[in-house]
Amino acid sequence: MMISNSRIQPATLSEHLPSTKRQDPYPTIFDRLYTFEDRFKHIEPLIESFLPEADRFNRLRKQAKAIETEYPDSRKRPSLFGVLVGVKDIFHADGFITQAGTQVPSDLFAGDEARVVTKLKKAGALVAGKTVTTEFAYFEPGPTRNPYNLKHTPGGSSSGSAAAVASGLVHVALGTQTVGSVIRPAAYCGIVGYKPTYGRIDSEGLVYFSRSADHVGLFTQDVDSLRQVAKIVVNDWSNKDLPNRKPVLGVPEGAYLQQSTALDEFEVHVQQLEKAGYTVKGVPIFDDIQMIDDYHQDMISAELAIEHEAWFAKHQDLYRSRTADLIRKGQTISSERRAEGQVHRETLRNRIHQAMDDNEIDLWICPSAPDVAPEGIGATGSPAMNMPWTHAGVPVVTVPARTGKLDLPLGLQICGRHGQDEALIHWAQAIEAVYNR
Repeated sequence: MMISNSRIQPATLSEHLPSTKRQDPYPTIFDRLYTFEDRFKHIEPLIESFLPEADRFNRLRKQAKAIETEYPDSRKRPSLFGVLVGVKDIFHADGFITQAGTQVPSDLFAGDEARVVTKLKKAGALVAGKTVTTEFAYFEPGPTRNPYNLKHTPGGSSSGSAAAVASGLVHVALGTQTVGSVIRPAAYCGIVGYKPTYGRIDSEGLVYFSRSADHVGLFTQDVDSLRQVAKIVVNDWSNKDLPNRKPVLGVPEGAYLQQSTALDEFEVHVQQLEKAGYTVKGVPIFDDIQMIDDYHQDMISAELAIEHEAWFAKHQDLYRSRTADLIRKGQTISSERRAEGQVHRETLRNRIHQAMDDNEIDLWICPSAPDVAPEGIGATGSPAMNMPWTHAGVPVVTVPARTGKLDLPLGLQICGRHGQDEALIHWAQAIEAVYNR
């Protein structure tokens, strides 16, 4: 059953932000909650993006009343006043149990509220609920389905967050990416996803997979919404000295790019950008993609084994098979090999930057995933197109480009320089506009 044509079309975040031009902006916070409740009752049973919550709507009404009482003057309201946020169930949030998609007892990994959740709440956002994650943010999926075709995966591990935003249930959702768990599901679900420079969004309060590779990311409907949220949660955000020219784009040619089976569609994406006045250069890089992948996989599996050492020793029968297999693999990785992977992150980052300097390019563009979302929800698709950028810790945005086979979404992955998230998002908004014409 397709729901993309029958669902209530989601509004952009800018339509829901407080106005300084009128005392009582419409829609009010309660109008938005009514719309959310109506959408939720019709759409959520089909896609199963949220964890069950017995008294969700009464809780939200009470919280909305409290925040409206605290900020009666619309001119003085915080920047995300009443904006609904989905929180991937790998983050701790006050008032919610963190289950992390597993049967392992949740009290083992309970903790203080994630700093990024606290920042969103202080900016006026309301937590709509916890969104479904694969087990411990790896490959064992939950029940969530792709809003564009319920027979297909929404991707993972941030499955529920991507589906909730794509369905218009929430305006913003939090995810994490250790290989491809934000960019891939965003692309599969036809929305915007953002993986920042490693560490620029605080990961404190997360049930960690790999402390060397876990990135806190965002899902939104459009890049303008992403920019408005990023300036709240990204450390040391600055709008100063943003470029006022078109970026030169590089395509990472070679073995890495050949992992995509949708290169004909990607070529059309490139042609659209060239027609819009962008310079695009082919640059050979990542021909050693298998070695890069080996470094990354060994590092993250070793770090997962460390995180779960005590829990797995006592409760390994409660772990699902793919998660347990990765932990067992991680137990065989030496500390020396893990350290090599950690060092290799910077080596790869420097190589990416050197290639950008040598070829005078500002951004890389490539497919966000090998192809459209695979059929079935027993797996979440391949993160191969995301892996080197995650390993290097550089910032990435995916924007919806054009549909592929079965009219499912395809995304364009846009990768920037380490630490230059502001320029990346600024340029991504203009690139997004090329595909919205």
